Amino acid sequence: MANDLAKRILIVDDDASFRRLVTTTMQNDYEIEEAENGSVALRRIAAQAPGLVLLDIMMPGLDGHQTCRRIKASWPKIRVMMVSARSSSGEKLRAFEAGADDYVVKPFDPQDFCSRIRLHFQLQEALAGAAAIRNEIESRNMLLRQEARRHTQDMIALQDIAVFTLAKVAESRDQETAGHLSRMRAYSQILAEELSHRGPYGAQIDARFLEDLYRSSPLHDIGKVAIPDSILLKPGPLTADEFAVMRQHAVIGADILDEAVTRCPGGGFLEMAALIARYHHEHFDGKGYPLGLSGRQIPLAARIVAVADVYDALTSVRPYKRAMSVEEAKATVRRESGRHFDPVVVAAFLKRFDDLVLVRQEASQDFALVYDAPSLRRHQPEMVGT
Repeated sequence: MANDLAKRILIVDDDASFRRLVTTTMQNDYEIEEAENGSVALRRIAAQAPGLVLLDIMMPGLDGHQTCRRIKASWPKIRVMMVSARSSSGEKLRAFEAGADDYVVKPFDPQDFCSRIRLHFQLQEALAGAAAIRNEIESRNMLLRQEARRHTQDMIALQDIAVFTLAKVAESRDQETAGHLSRMRAYSQILAEELSHRGPYGAQIDARFLEDLYRSSPLHDIGKVAIPDSILLKPGPLTADEFAVMRQHAVIGADILDEAVTRCPGGGFLEMAALIARYHHEHFDGKGYPLGLSGRQIPLAARIVAVADVYDALTSVRPYKRAMSVEEAKATVRRESGRHFDPVVVAAFLKRFDDLVLVRQEASQDFALVYDAPSLRRHQPEMVGT
């Protein structure tokens, strides 16, 4: 969908007063168009597609469910928010079965309504950004594959820069997390290398696993691009409702990456990236989110990233907490063995703890670790731009 359509909303409702209310509320931020029924809405969309359709259910002629099905059949990228006075779970289920992306019950809180609309557009922008970067990667791959073998490492480096840049979209919104991606990527690589040498996961971790983990781990929180600043940047603990919104970043990020996988032949490291994004907040004892998986139901890559991610968070300053010392963080990770974390991964963490401490010391010099796939070595890295 073209960028000039991204901020356009079509309101479809036979109630003129409701259309005026929404138009008055949103007209300063979005281009608003109105339709009094489903048939008119379909003609308007065919002439000029909006980014979001606010769709009433009970209308003369084509009702909301029929209209939604036709929209999704012809314009699947257009997001549809059903708006209805009916709040039963059965009505909501019918709406989602028709293809709706969201469901809002009248009367609604204007501030919450505006926030949800912004969230839809932020997700749309995130998907468009992921697609643009994916296309850039694919274009570069097509050219680089025509070159001799000596250019292979250049191709991998270009892809990694593109992926790391995409991950920076999420990280750069919160300056308190500066450097987090580089550090947790290095932590994850160290833990995976240790697990590949001994223990029950050695057979699962080969050179391809290590390379995919290195390239995919920075995308673990890409879904945060769709979280409102008021929640993501809040200088204090979140409320229950705010935390519920924050938890959605795992699902949103995985959905973004899953879509990229469907458009990328072979999937590659993006398949692992989607698994990490969705499951890195699951707990070994089943008390995490979004699905409450436990033990080895959680993908191994996500279990590794969970330890790396939390360790870096514990040793980093946040507006609402001090940074733990590395020894305090080490003790915390050890206590969470078998609860938050896989005991086998914690054992690898303790075995290689001195190397993890060294990564944080090196990070203060503003460089990241680069993975050399053929030799499985870590070496002096290149400078990483911000």
